[in-house]
Amino acid sequence: MSNIEQGADRTLSSRRTFLAAAGTAAFSFTIVPRHVLGGPGQIPPSERVNVAGIGAGGMGGGDIATHAKNGANIVALCDVDEERAAGSFQRFPKATRYKDFRQLIEKEAKNIDAVTVGTPDHIHAVAAMTAIRAGKHVYCQKPLTHTLHECRELTKAAKAAGVMTQMGNQGHATEGSRLTNEWIQAGIIGEVREVHVWSDRAGRLWKQGIGRPTETPAVPATLDWNLWLGPIQERPYHPAYVPANWRGWLDFGTGALGDMGCHIIDHPVWALNLGAPTSVEARSTLDGSFLDGNKRNLETFPIASIITYEFPARGNLPAVRMTWYEGGLMPPTPTEMPAGRKLHDNGVLYVGSKGKMHHGSHGGMPEVFPVELHEQAKAVPKTMLRSPGHYEEWLLAIKGGPRPISNFEYSGPLTETVLLGVLALRAPGTRIEWDSENLKVKNVPELNQHLHSTYRAGWKL
Repeated sequence: MSNIEQGADRTLSSRRTFLAAAGTAAFSFTIVPRHVLGGPGQIPPSERVNVAGIGAGGMGGGDIATHAKNGANIVALCDVDEERAAGSFQRFPKATRYKDFRQLIEKEAKNIDAVTVGTPDHIHAVAAMTAIRAGKHVYCQKPLTHTLHECRELTKAAKAAGVMTQMGNQGHATEGSRLTNEWIQAGIIGEVREVHVWSDRAGRLWKQGIGRPTETPAVPATLDWNLWLGPIQERPYHPAYVPANWRGWLDFGTGALGDMGCHIIDHPVWALNLGAPTSVEARSTLDGSFLDGNKRNLETFPIASIITYEFPARGNLPAVRMTWYEGGLMPPTPTEMPAGRKLHDNGVLYVGSKGKMHHGSHGGMPEVFPVELHEQAKAVPKTMLRSPGHYEEWLLAIKGGPRPISNFEYSGPLTETVLLGVLALRAPGTRIEWDSENLKVKNVPELNQHLHSTYRAGWKL
């Protein structure tokens, strides 16, 4: 047993027992006088969840601030980029600072209950796994991991550890997401066999279809480039990668599909109970014309892509074809939409036997066409439990409340579906037959080498 695990074992039992009791109180606090719990608008220090933030700039910094607003006690912060994380360092001056998350978890094992991970994609799995093995609850930004192998292993580890987990697909907690489920399952638009999903991120927020830079500028004094690379093979620093453009590079990010898929694909996967796809095929372009599979760029994602998933029938539900569009590509606007209306820049279109439904990303409010079906949808009973809030779910779960609804047992398989599309971009024009149970490509075995990447020495999952 490692020092991290030993330290965790000595403190987890008593801490978890107390937090579970505090969580039970959170669901019935109206029977307890407010002054007993710390005064109006106050959360007693003893009820706070002690949290460490890994990745304290950008979205990671926003997550940390939100958890603090909801009552978390921010004990430690870790970031390899002092400039990027400066806002969080100023906001939480009492938090101990680290650059290496492995040192943070080793040294703070007795002091923290939970960890947030808000780093680039290639760090998600190694950071989250280190925390889970130390017995810590984990909130991790989407996509859950960088590779399919990491995703499967992290999902299994979280379940075995019994920790409370949540992936950062905030739209899973919205009212729109619940209406989408209720309206689809009530049969308002009939049987759904076709779904279209899309994002405008690729090429708009970062470049794709480009080669590796050849210049080798000096590393900024505020950045630890070696730790930023983490498990990824060594390459010279370049501002083309950091602080935000890493999403377009295969070694670091997962493109627009990884960035937005967990916000968009989430909803048809949930509402239609899609499960794992049986096949996926990508068509992509680097130079304006779709490729036949002979021209590849293995540095960045293509300029534009269309990725088609096939999901099998599920009980009484029919098979579904789901098509993803990015890089400026979109499905046609439905003729049933009112004049002057258009599809959202990021969203979902469900095609049913009776009508169509459309909503934006992050669990946007659904609209049904033709209009008379939308009126019928308004009468559908609200049968699903509503969420207290995406971030609130995680903290309440740590205190003994219900598990977060986007816990890793749900968000892990969702991420696998997203990452399977990313894998398909390595073989454009090829229909990939997928064996989800055994996590392997059946008909193109050479792709299986890309289910995981080789880590640098000193790094492990």
